This record gives sequence, structure tokens and C-alpha cells, in this order.
Amino acid sequence: MSTYQKTFSIKKLWIILAVGMMVMFGILLLLGQQIYQQAPPIPALVKSTAGETLYTRNDIETGQNVWQSIGGMEQGSIWGHGSYLAPDWSADWLHREALTLLEINTQRSRSGLTLEQETAMQKAMLPALMRKNTYDPATETITVSNNRAAAIKQVEGHYLRLYQGSDEASLALRRDYAFSVHGLLNAQEAKQLAAFYFWTAWGATTNRPNDNITYTSNWPHEPLVNNKPTTSTLMWSIASIILLLGAAGALVTYYVKQFDDWRDDILPEQGMATSDLLANATVTPSMRATAKYFWVVCGMFVSQVLLGIVTAHYAVEGQGLYGLPFAEYLPYTVTRTWHTQLAVLWIATAWLAAGLYVAPMLAGRDPKFQRFGVNFLFISLVIIVIGSFVGQWAAVHRFFTSLTANFWFGHQGYEYVDLGRFWQIYLTIGLLLWVVLVVRALWPVLQQKGDKSLIYLVLISALAIGLLYGAGLMWGQHTHISVMEYWRWWVVHLWVEGIFEVFATAIISLLFVRMGILRTSTATVMVLFATIIFLFGGVLGTFHHLYFSGTPTSVIAVGAMISALEVVPLLVVGFEAYNRYKVERVEKWQLAYHWPFMFFSAVLLWNFVGAGLFGFMINPPIALYYMQGLNTTANHGHAALFGVYGMLGLGLTLYCMRGLTDITRWDQKMLKRAFWALNIGLGMMTFLSLLPQGVIQTYTSIELGYSFARSTEFMHSPIMEALVWARVPGDIVFSIGVFYFACFMVKAFAGNTKEKQSNYIHVNK
Repeated sequence: MSTYQKTFSIKKLWIILAVGMMVMFGILLLLGQQIYQQAPPIPALVKSTAGETLYTRNDIETGQNVWQSIGGMEQGSIWGHGSYLAPDWSADWLHREALTLLEINTQRSRSGLTLEQETAMQKAMLPALMRKNTYDPATETITVSNNRAAAIKQVEGHYLRLYQGSDEASLALRRDYAFSVHGLLNAQEAKQLAAFYFWTAWGATTNRPNDNITYTSNWPHEPLVNNKPTTSTLMWSIASIILLLGAAGALVTYYVKQFDDWRDDILPEQGMATSDLLANATVTPSMRATAKYFWVVCGMFVSQVLLGIVTAHYAVEGQGLYGLPFAEYLPYTVTRTWHTQLAVLWIATAWLAAGLYVAPMLAGRDPKFQRFGVNFLFISLVIIVIGSFVGQWAAVHRFFTSLTANFWFGHQGYEYVDLGRFWQIYLTIGLLLWVVLVVRALWPVLQQKGDKSLIYLVLISALAIGLLYGAGLMWGQHTHISVMEYWRWWVVHLWVEGIFEVFATAIISLLFVRMGILRTSTATVMVLFATIIFLFGGVLGTFHHLYFSGTPTSVIAVGAMISALEVVPLLVVGFEAYNRYKVERVEKWQLAYHWPFMFFSAVLLWNFVGAGLFGFMINPPIALYYMQGLNTTANHGHAALFGVYGMLGLGLTLYCMRGLTDITRWDQKMLKRAFWALNIGLGMMTFLSLLPQGVIQTYTSIELGYSFARSTEFMHSPIMEALVWARVPGDIVFSIGVFYFACFMVKAFAGNTKEKQSNYIHVNK
């Protein structure tokens, strides 16, 4: 019996996982109910004390739909969620309204003080005036003073001019914000959009009933209205760091204690396989049909990187590309939408294709109509990508005359789930079809003798992939944005960052077992143990995205404490790297898998740097209070999304290509250049540009307020534009890596032969 088996019981691990997930998802749903109940109210009416109606509920809700139709989170942000070039509209409105109200109150005061004294007195009184909650639940009405009503009208006028492009100053600002040339609104749409911005700012500056903190827990940092971190934000941040240190110490100590025994139990009982046990695996028709998925993965990868370069360039030139009127056809909102969507789509496609390839390989045959299902799913994928992208382009160019039509076929405006509802439903159905194809292909494996825990984990995670994306269907066209955010992060955090990683870990371990380089019992315990640690932090860690999204303070408490645990498994990445190194270099035949293994090793590095260091840098509530929506988030996003999930997708692609192409004719030098250029380029991109930008923005946010850190004056300052240009070397190196990888793919498939390869004779000698 191995040390792993002595230490753990597989049955007990399954019980811990099952009970733990029920508890975690139970808490997730319970706090979701609190978010529903305690979200900032949308008033039926906003009026002045004189009785003048400023906005109605219809104005606010329709304004949210208008905001979605012009790109939503892909053009600025709300409550810190969205893109980084244009302002955060909640913070921008709040700052402008506070300044305007201060000026009006000072001008209209009759106290007899000097101007300086009057300004100081009014400034001291301003927080109480703006933070007072005047919402009446009985009438569902917000009542503001006449002076504040005048301030709201003035700020509204700014946005009317901005979105209608009615003067040169507004046109200049539109260029700085990289607005679409064709994205002008009519007067009614602009007023409704302003109503929505007002309401989000109202929630960010108005105290909750019978409390002294705002609906967004005093976010954003705005000195004019005394928005500063709450006591709970500070206390839970301290507690999360203490928990992290304690948990990290315990886990590392445990690993060190067990490591000497564990490393002897990794290899199979009969020793490492002396030949590639999968070399003679039958390549079934459905497996061969997955080749086109990997072509599409490569095409989307290249397109995503090119769009990312264009999107980054808009930060310095606004509505052009080296003087060319590029924004007339592909404005910033479109390029960023497609860039973020393609990142998820090509990575997910690589993982899905790997599942379709591996399942029949393990079973040794195709179920009936499996190839037809694989081909049908591929056609559906192409239709979804093209259809949703055309709809988003049409929405930004204002071709949809109905906001409902936009919601269904155009641009939903919610980052990473921007595609219209019709395409969302279509994709959900496609994912469920993928689950069916994988399960039916693996079914014969379930009939075989031996422990099937790894197979069950693959099947459960595959089912979760199909179901969890459905969380994106839980909101509607007029759903409260706090509620939408809750469900959106189910998709972005749990679906993309959580379940896919469990699926990939399980399927890679299963392959290692079949290849004869890992002991079944050891692999099973390792994967179950890693899944428990990861999901115990990951499920409730979803709340670290929701600290300031109109959610109750309980979200900060749970999110801070549990998300700290997400980092803990990454602290033992060195042990995992050593174990992987140990099993990957024992026999010469493993050279055939050198580059898939190298990409898997890169996942470990970027998991530690991108998800671990850069992730925890922004995760504690006190850090995110100042950093949310700054380039610190983009820095973490790029390093984690590509460094972890992208590298994993490329590794799985190469693993499957070893059976679809003649591996003896692979251009190893080209692949080596691709690997190192991708990793070095990503490192340059983060450390030379995104991280310094984020750090400088954070300093500015703490010192001068969040709105200034996101303002056009600051974003287009010489130092920030210089740091945008500093990204160019990294982009070039990274693009070289993409180019080499694409060329390798073309060359590998072009050199493919239909004859069965001779068991990789060159590496088996």
C-alpha cells in the first residue's frame, strides 16, 4: 500500500468533496439570496423637494439597456467592473455631481462668510448631504434637494453632450475615451443612459438604511463625500492575511513532511513504462474529426492577439491606428469585446476538443454517430462565433433599432458574456451536447475493472462544465445589475477558472496513468486532494469579485476569508513541478511528449505568478478597494488567463496533435521558439507595462481619489502613455511566439500522413 493510500482513503476524500461542495454551494446560494434582498433599490421616481421629476424607474432600466447596447463593460466600467480606458461611470458621475453641488451650495449660500470660508464650510457639510438616504420604501421615491437637483441636471448635460457629440470639447473627450465614431445616441437615449449612471453613483454614495456605509461599502474612494474604506474592509483584510499565512504554513509543513515518501509512490508499482503505451492507440474517425477544432483554436488565438494589440493601441491614439481611421470600422468597444470573447472561446475550444479526442481514445472505439456529433458541434461553434460577433459589431454601430433585439442578438455589454441571449442559449445547448458526446464515449471505460475515481471526476467535471455555463441565463434584460453580477461571476469564475481546471487536471492525470507514468491510486488521491483544496477556496472565492457591487458586507467577510485560501495550493507548486519533472524524464519515449509537458510546466509557473502573486495582490478587500478596475486587474487577468488556462489549452492541443499528425516530422525548433517567445513576451507585457501602470494608478487612487486615477487627464498623461508604449516590445515578442506556433500547426498538419506511425521509432530506440 502506498504512502498516499496510508495517508488518505479515496472513499473519505470523495465524502469530503461531496459534503464540502454541498456546504460551499449552499453558502453561495444563501449569500446570493441576501444580494437579491439587499441590492440598492431602483426607485420608481427621483424627484426634487420642489416636486420636479428627474428620473423614473423606466429611465434607469432603459438606460441600463442603452449602456449595454453600446458596449457596456467594454467601454468604461460600472462599480469597477469593465474596461480601463474610459472612466468608471459610477465614480465619474459621483465626482462630477459632488463638485457641482459644492459649487452651487457655495454660490447660493447667504452666510456672509468669505468665499474661502464658505467653500470650506460647504465642503465639510457635503458628505452628510450626499450620503443621506432619502429613499422612501412606501412610495419607492428618492427625494433630493433643489440644489442637488440642479447639480444632477448639470452633470446630465455633460453626458448628453458627450454621447451626442454636440461640441468640439465632447468630441475630443470621445476620442480620448476611444468611443465609436458611429455610436452617437439621440437625446432620449442619452438622458436615459445618464439616469442609469446617476443611479449607480447614488448607490455608491448613499448610506444603507440605518447604517453609515453606502450600498457599495463606501466604494469608490472619493474624499469629497468621505468615501473611505470601512472598518469591516480593513478587519477582514487583516483576518484574510492571517488565515493565508496559517493555512500556507500548515500545508507546506505537511508537504515537506510527506514529500520524501510521496515521491517514491508516484511511479507505477511495476515501474515506469518502457514504451509509449498510447502509441498504438486507435485513432478513431471522431478523433480524427477533432483536427479542425485545433485549426480553429489556432485561428482564434492569432485573431485574439492581433485584436489585443489594436485594443492596447487605442489607449494612446483613441480612434485611429497610426493615423488610419480604423475606429470607423472596428472601434475600441468592438476590438475589446472580440479580444476578451476570443480569449475564452479559443481556450474553451481547446479543452472541449481535448475531451472529444481523449474519450474515444481511452475507450478504444467510437460510439455510433460519434463523428457526426463531433462535426455537428463544430458547425454550431462556428455559427455561434460568427453570429455573435456580427451581432456585437452591429450593436456598437447602432444597427439595432430595438433594445430587446439587441439583448437577444447583439451586445449584452457584460464582460466575458457579451454575446446576445440567443447565442448564449445556443452555446449552452452545444456544451450539453459536448457532455453527451464525452460521456457516451467514456461509457465503455466505466465497464472496465479497477478504480474508476478519475473517470468519475472527469465525467462530473464535464457535466459541471455543461451546467455552470447555464448560470449566464439566470438574468434577463432588465435584471438588477447587482444580481446580474452575482450570476456573471458564476460563469467567469466558477466555469472558466474553476470547473475547467478540475476537468483538465483530471483528464491529464488519467492520461498519465494510461501512459504508465503514474500510479493509479496516487494519481487519484492527488487529483481528489487538489480538487478539494482548490474548490474549497474557489467556490466561495467567487465573492472577492463582488465586494463593492451593491452587495451586503457579509460578502466581504466570506469573500476575503475564503479567497485567501485560493492562493494556498499555489504555494506548493514547487513540489508539483518537481514531481512532474521526475515522471516526465524517466524514459526516452517521453521525448515525444516533451513540448506538451513543457506547456503544462509553464502552467505551474504562471499559476504561481499570475493567479497567486498577482491575484492575491488585488484580492484582499482593502487592496481591491483602491485597485478595482485599474491595470492591476488587467495585469492579473493577462498573466492568469493566458499563462494558466491558455498554456494549458496549448499543451492539450499538442498532446492531441501527437496522434493526429506525424510527430517524427514536427519542427522542434519552431515549437521551442514559440514556447519561449510566448512565455518571455507575456512576462515583458506584465512586468514592463501592465504592472507599473497598475501600481501608479493605485498610488493615484489612494492619494487623489479613484475617479482621478481613471480620468482622461491621468490616463493620457505622459507617464501612462509611455507605459502603454512600453508594452510594445513584449507584444512583439509574444506575437513572434504566436506566429511560430501557428506556423508549427500548419506545418505539422501539412506533413500529416494517414498511415499509422511506427510507434515513434526514433524516440523508442
